[in-house]
Amino acid sequence: MSAFHLTILTPEHAFFEGDAEAIAFPTVDGLFGVLPGHQPEVVILTEGALRITIGGVTREAAASDGFVTILPESVTVILQTAEWPEDIDRRRAEEARREAEEALRQRQSQREYALAKSMLARAMVRLRVTKGGIRK
Repeated sequence: MSAFHLTILTPEHAFFEGDAEAIAFPTVDGLFGVLPGHQPEVVILTEGALRITIGGVTREAAASDGFVTILPESVTVILQTAEWPEDIDRRRAEEARREAEEALRQRQSQREYALAKSMLARAMVRLRVTKGGIRK
């Protein structure tokens, strides 16, 4: 199967670097998929799950918002955070979800509301990918 070079970077480290057959990620317009030979493009990624296919196996990772640079032979993803399901502490993610939901119920400024909404989205993605597993 054909592949492209995939690099996923966060400010702290290179989350992933290697060959992949496909990657899909959420955007404001819906799920965006990339296969080898894709036309050059820059895409904004929203908070959600990355779906990466390597060796015929698809794995999910929780990801913050960021952007993706696509070339026919390579894809570079730049994010604030990225986590494999096995690295997520479900108890902490559940706690973060409850705190964000409580913050949304409080009267607050637009900025505080937006922050709480973002925190809730991140917690929900982290919880969802821990249930997802690996697909063949």
